[in-house]
Amino acid sequence: MEIKIQSIHFDATEKLQAFIDKKVAKLEKSFEDVQKVEVQCKVVKPATAQNKEVSLTVTVPGSTLFVQKVSDTFEESTDLCVDSMKVQLQKYKEKLRNY
Repeated sequence: MEIKIQSIHFDATEKLQAFIDKKVAKLEKSFEDVQKVEVQCKVVKPATAQNKEVSLTVTVPGSTLFVQKVSDTFEESTDLCVDSMKVQLQKYKEKLRNY
């Protein structure tokens, strides 16, 4: 599984990148055939709360899944993204099983 992290409008720290890697790697437990994961971290409006946006694009055979969350910290947004991506992967896996 290839993980690509992009930070837009700021420089991501090593600690943040390690956190994202660790969280995203857990997606493989939900679905083994994950080919590529693109993570985009973006500061939306620098002066406001709830301005850290994280979007996950997961490429699986035959489909691309996407989720985007906004919260106070990148860690929190990443957690929310990974949780909702796990749900999407479970649904996708069920769909594949039924065909």
